[in-house]
Amino acid sequence: MSDENLRWSGRNSEKDKLRASVWIALEKNAAGIGELFDSIPDYVGADIAAEKLSQLPFWKEAKVVKSNPDAPQIPVRYRALRDGKFLYMPVPELAKDYPFVLLDPAELTKKGVAFEEAATLEGALKYGKPVQFREMMPMDVLCVGCVAVTREGGRTGKGGGFADLELGIFRELGTIPSHGKIVTTVHQLQVVPNDQLPMQGHDSPLDWIVTPEEIIETKTPYPQPTGVAWDFVQPDQYRDIPFLTALRQELGR
Repeated sequence: MSDENLRWSGRNSEKDKLRASVWIALEKNAAGIGELFDSIPDYVGADIAAEKLSQLPFWKEAKVVKSNPDAPQIPVRYRALRDGKFLYMPVPELAKDYPFVLLDPAELTKKGVAFEEAATLEGALKYGKPVQFREMMPMDVLCVGCVAVTREGGRTGKGGGFADLELGIFRELGTIPSHGKIVTTVHQLQVVPNDQLPMQGHDSPLDWIVTPEEIIETKTPYPQPTGVAWDFVQPDQYRDIPFLTALRQELGR
């Protein structure tokens, strides 16, 4: 697939090349599932990575988990519900007038909704309670979707900037506590050398990376942003995210 056909290509040429190389590697090694290009790629062993994540002490202690809505994190969302945790999931691309849905495992059980169904994108949107940013509880674990990561905590998603925008808003509102962990689950082929992934000041680094093969505590040298880098928000984000302009004004930015 050419770069012209990728939705967010052109914003960072180095990251564009890196993302393409990861998608190609997953495809060539028969490690990916479904459509890989222009996506947070699903992969063989995603359930194993989620299981490994669920065994870490900070996960066991967590009461509130946030997870991206992409297919490779369905097992993460399922584990959160199965483990009795409140689960937040963003509306894909924040394209509705509410940014997140909240899934309460106790309420799902009362309604007879299977966690396997609620963990899917369609199920979460169907059964989750719409919430605004200011209504959200502090989150103990924040799982983000990634195309490529490094052992130092570098990360890149599809290139749309949604994860960094969400995390920036959370920080401005104080809903990431000091003990909150930013994590991801990826295939081993998505872990790339540190020097291949340039990090910018508005990029949020990872605290933990879990693959089917290993658990990586990054001890990242990169600082976490303190809020939204509003100068880096793209015109199409203001156009396509219904509440973004009003939220910026509300925050006094």
